[in-house]
Amino acid sequence: MKTYTYKKSQELFKKAAEVIPCGIYGHFSPAPLIPVTDYPFYIDKAKGSRFWDVDGNEFIDYMCAYGPMVLGYNNPLIDAAAEEQRKKVNCGTAPARVMVDLAQEMVNTVDIADWAFFAKNGADMTTFSLMVARAHTGRNKIIRLKGGYHGTAPWMQSPDHHGITFNDNKDIVMGEWNNYEALEKYIHEHKGEVAGIISTPYHHPTFADNELPAKGYWKKVEALCKNEGVVLIIDAVRTGFRLDYGGSNEYFDFKPDLIAFCKAIANGYPISSLVGTNEMMNAASNVFHTGSYWYSAEPMAAALATIRELKRVNAVEKMFETGTKLGNGLIELAKDHGYNMKMSGHPAMPYFRITDDPSLMLHQKWCGECTKRGAYFTSHHNWFMSAAHTDEDIAETLKIADEGFKAIKE
Repeated sequence: MKTYTYKKSQELFKKAAEVIPCGIYGHFSPAPLIPVTDYPFYIDKAKGSRFWDVDGNEFIDYMCAYGPMVLGYNNPLIDAAAEEQRKKVNCGTAPARVMVDLAQEMVNTVDIADWAFFAKNGADMTTFSLMVARAHTGRNKIIRLKGGYHGTAPWMQSPDHHGITFNDNKDIVMGEWNNYEALEKYIHEHKGEVAGIISTPYHHPTFADNELPAKGYWKKVEALCKNEGVVLIIDAVRTGFRLDYGGSNEYFDFKPDLIAFCKAIANGYPISSLVGTNEMMNAASNVFHTGSYWYSAEPMAAALATIRELKRVNAVEKMFETGTKLGNGLIELAKDHGYNMKMSGHPAMPYFRITDDPSLMLHQKWCGECTKRGAYFTSHHNWFMSAAHTDEDIAETLKIADEGFKAIKE
C-alpha cells in the first residue's frame, strides 16, 4: 500500500509561519501530530466522510474537523438550507425569524431546555454559563474538574500558561472526575460560596483513557447541587447530539440546569448554544453577553436543518453502530498482530490506545502509519464518528490499520 507524501503542505506551512503566529495556531497546530512528517497540514476539499489535502491525498476522516462534521462534509441538504437563508439575509440590523425557529427546535429537542441562547464558539457558551450561574446565585466560586476542557478563556487555563494570571482563576476550584466525596466535602465546607459546577457528561481528556461516570455519580451530584443551590452546568460541546438527541446528560440519566452546545449543532457552520431551565432564564436575561456575528442567520438555518436531519436519519444510532464496528475491528486486528488495543469513552467519540507502550510512542507511530495510508487518526485526542461514515469506510479503514500494524512491527 502506497504511503503519502506532503510536499505542498510543508511548503505552504513554511509560507504561513512567516505571516501567521505558529503558522497554524490552536488545536489545528501540527505540534500534537506525532510524528509530524506523517500528517497533512492543509485541506483542499472535502465530501461526505472524506477530505483531500493540498497534495491530492485522500483520507477517511476520523476527526470530523475536531467534531463539527456530523452529517458529512458538504451535506447538500444542510448547505441548501444555509444558502436559502443567505440569499434572504445573513448578518442584518435585526435578527432573522430563523433564530426563533431554531430556539423552538432546541427547546423541543433537548429535554431540560426551556430557552436557548446562541453564539459562535463553545467557549462563548461555557463562559456565559459561568456568568449565568453567578448571576443566579450571587456567588463567585466555580468548580471544574481536573483534565476537563471548556475552551481557552483565561478562567479555564492554568496560571502558568502564557498570558494568564493567578487572578484569572482565583475563583475557580479544581475538582476530580468521579470523586463525589471530595465534591461534597468542598461544597459543605464552603457553604453558600459555590455558584456552579461545570463538567463534561463523561471525562474525555487528551493523552489519557476516557472515563464514563461511576454508577450513581451523576444522580448524587444532581441532588447535591439542588440541595445546596449550586448550578449544574454540562459542557456538551463535543458530546451534544452524538450520544442522545435529548442531551448527552440523558444518556447518563441526570438533569443539569444549563447545557452548552457547539460542534455538531450545525454540521460545520459556526454557531453554538446555551440552553437552560426556566429557573435560569431570569439570570440569563440579566447577563450582558453578545458578539458581532452572533445573530448571523445562515448558521442558524444550517443548525435547524442539522438537528432535524440528525433525527430523521437516526444519526445517534448510526454513529454508535459504526463506532462500535470500528472499535471491535481495531481491537481484533491489534490482537492478531500481538498488541493490546484499548477503546474507551463512547463509540461515537472513541479514544484508542495501544496499551503495550505507556509512553504512547508506539501508538503515535501507528496512528501516523495509518494516516499516511489514508485513515486520518490522531493519537492524543478522542476521535469522532459521523452519520456519513459507512460500512465500506470501516472495511477500508481496517485494511489500512492492518498495514499500520505491519509497519510498526517492521
